[in-house]
Amino acid sequence: MNGPAKAEIRWRIALLVSVAIAISYLDRQTLPWALSAISQDIPVSNQVKAFLDSAFLVTYGLMYLGGGRLLDALGTRRGFTVIMVFWSLACASHAFAGDYGLASVFGLGFGVLMLAASRLLLGLGEGGGFPAATRAVTEWFPVHERSVAMGLINAGTAVGAVVAPPLIVFVLTNVTWLGLAPWRWVFLLTGLFGLLWTFWWWLDYQPPEKHPGLGDTERAHLASVLDAPAAVTPPAIPLAAILRHRETWAVIIAKFLSDGAWYFYLFWLPKFLLEAFNLDLKTAGRIGWIPYAASGVGCLCGGALSGWLLRRGVSVNGARKFALGASAALMPWVMLVPRLHSVGWVIFIFSLAFFGQQSWSTLVMTLPTDMVPKRAVGTLAGLVGLGGAMGGVTLGQIVGYLRDHGSSFTPVLIIAGSLHVLAFAVICLGIPRLRALDFNSPAKILPA
Repeated sequence: MNGPAKAEIRWRIALLVSVAIAISYLDRQTLPWALSAISQDIPVSNQVKAFLDSAFLVTYGLMYLGGGRLLDALGTRRGFTVIMVFWSLACASHAFAGDYGLASVFGLGFGVLMLAASRLLLGLGEGGGFPAATRAVTEWFPVHERSVAMGLINAGTAVGAVVAPPLIVFVLTNVTWLGLAPWRWVFLLTGLFGLLWTFWWWLDYQPPEKHPGLGDTERAHLASVLDAPAAVTPPAIPLAAILRHRETWAVIIAKFLSDGAWYFYLFWLPKFLLEAFNLDLKTAGRIGWIPYAASGVGCLCGGALSGWLLRRGVSVNGARKFALGASAALMPWVMLVPRLHSVGWVIFIFSLAFFGQQSWSTLVMTLPTDMVPKRAVGTLAGLVGLGGAMGGVTLGQIVGYLRDHGSSFTPVLIIAGSLHVLAFAVICLGIPRLRALDFNSPAKILPA
């Protein structure tokens, strides 16, 4: 697996998938950054904002699981194509939200309900993104390179989030084509980016056994190191069999905890900067990208550290856990934010947290590739993503309630700063030794 041609192909594939992930994070950042402009046409309170975020996360989490099963059934190439087309159209659909003179339903304006429907559809599509990415890594990369490949792919989250603030602010302040409100163009343009990527994906991606850039000798070598598909496809591992193992529950619960913090940062940082420091939109856009840039560096560093340890003879168990622990240690610093009065220091602390979070996330999303065979990777990755999304819903609802009832951001920052440390403890206790799980013998959720 060391030939230059093969290396070029697989790292080009990692870059291709990374671009898709970048587009997904650009798409999900559209609402937080365009919210102040949207609110001029469609009133949105803190609790309504939390409701819209939850609409995205509920279907995102469910489709993370369903997308994993879809990818296991359709394969990476066809499955990712369907997923990307769906979420791109869902993103564009936000542009058509409005009251249109219609009455409220259950106390919610019709425009809010249209936004909620679009968020539901966007989550439904984007939920398949990381399961597809995980399958692509499993298809093309050996164990010792997977964390680095996932790091590159996960860095796409930072690229999309870094591009989002200045791009969205530019569209909001400059684009008034066809008489449409600028915030509507934010969604139309970002949806277009996803459709353009789909053409690139369909033309460029093939699994190793079909890729035109590989010869027969290279395919045989890949089959020996990558668990290439057998002549007869083995049956899928039942969901119940995956859930019998306490190790899978440990990863799911850890993701629930850590992603609660992550989605709070992701969806509420723009509002925090605008309200806590009374920044205007252009100023917030000029500095709001910095923590996301730090998160991109974290994506690469977490995977690189784990891969470096593996190459020096450290076990998979030791390499993954050391890097996870180092990442979690960076997160509690956000508890200091309420005591800081300088926006520069606040951005620095959030940058540290974003770095640690995405280093952590890269490693957590690599764990399924270490624990289950390829035919179950999409399913386990989906379960992990579902847990993370539900964590985001839970903390997001708490934030919305507290903010609309007069609370500052302080209690939530204290909670968010502690969640990764708790998640690391769950992994250490639930997975005493990281290994490939045995699906041929009974397993117990709790130790005997």
